[in-house]
Amino acid sequence: MLASLPIAYLLLMAAAATFVFCFAMTKWIPGRRGKTVFPLVSIGCCLGMILVGRLQFAHGGPQHMLVLYSFSWIGLTVGLFPSRKLIHKYATEINQGVKREKYPVPVRYQFAAVIPVIVMAFLAYALSQ
Repeated sequence: MLASLPIAYLLLMAAAATFVFCFAMTKWIPGRRGKTVFPLVSIGCCLGMILVGRLQFAHGGPQHMLVLYSFSWIGLTVGLFPSRKLIHKYATEINQGVKREKYPVPVRYQFAAVIPVIVMAFLAYALSQ
């Protein structure tokens, strides 16, 4: 359904998902590097997914990959929302030069980050058929 939309709409959907993710990350992680790193990583992931979609022999062309990218990036943003204070705390410590051996992340935050991505990937797959 969504994969049959014109490519311009799918690119707009991917750009909106990238903007939401980058905006959230720059709010949660202080520093100037994030303002350049997060968009570059996001664009790299999007281009990689489009390339994978183009190289596949079976169904799942670039249109499907753009839908999957958009949904999974929104799922990642939603999934990282509960741990935003912890992310901000660790990023602030790292910027101040504090180094730890481990940065413990509670299991509930790990599940909160993974489950929305999986759900949104399944939803993207179902809506792009």
